[in-house]
Amino acid sequence: MNETEVIRVRYWAAARSAAGVAEETVDAGGPMTLVELRDEVVRRHPGGRFGDVVRVCSVLVGERPVSSGDPAAVVVRPGDTVEFLPPFAGG
Repeated sequence: MNETEVIRVRYWAAARSAAGVAEETVDAGGPMTLVELRDEVVRRHPGGRFGDVVRVCSVLVGERPVSSGDPAAVVVRPGDTVEFLPPFAGG
């Protein structure tokens, strides 16, 4: 697979810890929704708390933040980078 046939997924902070990896790629024969992508990465990391963590993350597709709108309406294309950023605590 080349870069135009995969979606690069990056995890930060608690998402990285729960996944056990900093990033991975998802084979993509075409566009998919953010929900489909999220379901695929959750399937890859069964058990533990990864699913719970990734569902509360803020998400960037490329450099574009995804709003709190419907993730089923967000289209992710091969060649995109998607980043999952857990809520940060601190002051």
